[in-house]
Amino acid sequence: MTTTLRDIIGTDLPLIQAPMAGVQGAALAIAVSNAGGLGSLPCAMLSVQTLRAELALIRAQTSRPFNVNFFCHTPPAPDDEREARWRAALAPFHTEYGIDPARIAAGPGRAPFSHAVADALAEFGPPVVSFHFGLPAPDLLARVRGWGAKVLASATTVDEARWLAARGVDAIIAQGMEAGGHRGLFLTDDLTTQVGLFSLLPQIVHAVAVPVIAAGGIADARGVAAALSLGAAGVQVGTAFLLCPEATTSAVHRAALQGDGAPHTALTNLFTGRPARGIVNRVMRELGSISAEVPEFPLATSAIAPLRAQAEAQGRGDFSPLWAGQNASGCKAVPAAQLTRELCALCALLT
Repeated sequence: MTTTLRDIIGTDLPLIQAPMAGVQGAALAIAVSNAGGLGSLPCAMLSVQTLRAELALIRAQTSRPFNVNFFCHTPPAPDDEREARWRAALAPFHTEYGIDPARIAAGPGRAPFSHAVADALAEFGPPVVSFHFGLPAPDLLARVRGWGAKVLASATTVDEARWLAARGVDAIIAQGMEAGGHRGLFLTDDLTTQVGLFSLLPQIVHAVAVPVIAAGGIADARGVAAALSLGAAGVQVGTAFLLCPEATTSAVHRAALQGDGAPHTALTNLFTGRPARGIVNRVMRELGSISAEVPEFPLATSAIAPLRAQAEAQGRGDFSPLWAGQNASGCKAVPAAQLTRELCALCALLT
């Protein structure tokens, strides 16, 4: 291995903390960066005002490299018929909880990278910007490169990796099927193309000249070492950080990660409209993990949001997106800095 994350970005350790929208803010990113890894801030659900505030916190509390992450989806046009079918599928649950569908407000959205966001970022000049669901338009990408940022992007297939490499990304995040949260697929919607990390990683390393970051199912130092031995320039770890005190993971989500059901995950589109891996819960069992009735991403969030709120108020995650990878065994309620160092404990043996 001739190129490492240190070479690309300047971190001490070859580890990226995965950006995890909804369960973290600046605190987790700061802790990981200060420990020598690359802390990440998920930005797709942040307003421009909140983004500026979070970036100000990061700049004030670390001088180390950090990453900001954005989605690159195309916002869909609302489809009234599809929304009606989705609400009909949820109607028994709405009735059970006494929810009037006519009073359901719009749920939290996920905004794609835009010029307004780039304007805010330029004030802070984040050293690393990563993208999910492909890349933004060339003019937007040029703005990111204009302040010297390194560009990372997720690939779930060899074809996606080649596509990203052809567009000059600085590193590719190979997202194995085991990974928690949203699949980064963007050239196809066919889930049969999605494979495990240790099948995907060597294929991408062989196919492109760009450094490759391994993501999916890595939960301990042995997993990190295994990925590096297969040619990864570094690893990206998310699920293992969900119990850290710096994460904002809800009490319901924390309990699920520590419960007997944590090993049972599935890809589901019920919560946002795009496939994402989470712990199987009631709504996934009763409606099926993947449904054709669900509105396009991210419009599915509205109708299920009040169910989530009411169930969580009762201490249940029946309607919550309990995002987690297939290997939650590394989740620890320890400071993120300690976990970062533990994950990289064997790295020195490979250099």
